[in-house]
Amino acid sequence: MTKSSTFSTAAYGGEGWQQRNSSHQNDIGNIWGDCGLENEYGALKSVILHSPGAELDASQDKPDSLQMLETVDSGKAGEEHAMLVDSYQSHGINVHLLDRIEPVSPNQMFCADLFAMTPHGAILARPASVVRAGEEVGMARGLVGNNVPILRTLTGNATFEGADMIWINADKVLLGQGLRTNREAAHQIGGVLGETGVELIPVDMPYGTMHLMGMVRIVSSRLAIGWPRRTPHRVVTELREAGYQVEFIPEVDDFEHGKAFNFVTLGPGKILTVAGNTAAIRFYESLGIECIETPAIELSKAAGAVGCLTGIIKRE
Repeated sequence: MTKSSTFSTAAYGGEGWQQRNSSHQNDIGNIWGDCGLENEYGALKSVILHSPGAELDASQDKPDSLQMLETVDSGKAGEEHAMLVDSYQSHGINVHLLDRIEPVSPNQMFCADLFAMTPHGAILARPASVVRAGEEVGMARGLVGNNVPILRTLTGNATFEGADMIWINADKVLLGQGLRTNREAAHQIGGVLGETGVELIPVDMPYGTMHLMGMVRIVSSRLAIGWPRRTPHRVVTELREAGYQVEFIPEVDDFEHGKAFNFVTLGPGKILTVAGNTAAIRFYESLGIECIETPAIELSKAAGAVGCLTGIIKRE
């Protein structure tokens, strides 16, 4: 019995072969899930969160050893986080929750740190501290489980946290270099962004600060908010050159500033912010910004709030 030739079969490029000609970008929202962003102010469509639980009880002993400011009541923090989820859902935003895979890091809830989104998929973080090492694995599972492509996982000695990356526009990205994100990460991220025609602008963070997200926030295509005396000079000049008006929040103590900057832009001129920051909210409203409040008194004791807790998957 003789076998026929495989030469002309589809598997080997014969007449039945169908060439894939669509780009990866065309696969987003079709083969891959609907994800991506290229600005910081477009209408928010999808986020990923981690609901905290008993892992926060570890803060009862030495909160500073976990990079937290105070002891955190896990029950109260869980209630506040549930209200955060409700706030997003009530505004029509799709909320994805990370599965709990034991053991859970006490800082796993700070999802903004664990990846940064691009129009083509996510750049996975590699947290800088031993305390948070490995949290990126849980986020990788969450992203892949929601069909979000991961463009890059950092290698070597690179450390990167997503809250250090801010989109100026579709062509330029700011990256804070300092405690959490190092030069090797900037080199690797610059490479992957450069492949899609995006320029990465590394800026040095002031000593004693955490993330670039805590220095500057963008609320519309024309307006950004800065922290006086801490926002890096080049950040302000780049934003102004891109057409933004940069306003500086009134000078108050560091703790109030931290909460005041811990907001998420829901859409142009509309933010979800920590409830009770009366002075900051009054300032934002004077700029024409609509402020939606959600409680985060207990969550803030862990050195983060609304902005830090929210991993953004999709903006218009």
